[in-house]
Amino acid sequence: MNSASKYLSAMFLAATLITAVGCSSTRTQESTGEYSDDVAITAKVKAAILGESTLKSAEINVETFKGVVQLSGFVSSQAAINKAVELTRAVSGVKSVKNDMRIK
Repeated sequence: MNSASKYLSAMFLAATLITAVGCSSTRTQESTGEYSDDVAITAKVKAAILGESTLKSAEINVETFKGVVQLSGFVSSQAAINKAVELTRAVSGVKSVKNDMRIK
């Protein structure tokens, strides 16, 4: 193997490693695939909440990180909190729900 071939092989290996590391996730950072999944989960949860007539006037914020959905904001009753959590848990891809909602 000549020096040019060795150089190209080394460059290819380095590029492959950089790409693999760049797309992997860490404890505090998502991979590209995880981010896409979280965007879809957030959209599904928001649609489920908006589709529930008892929660129409609720001010619920939805954030998702690695499948963990955080619900925050204000609702009118404990029943509304329970319903929002129940709807969220039913969404495909949700690993767990963090409830930070408050009653107004």
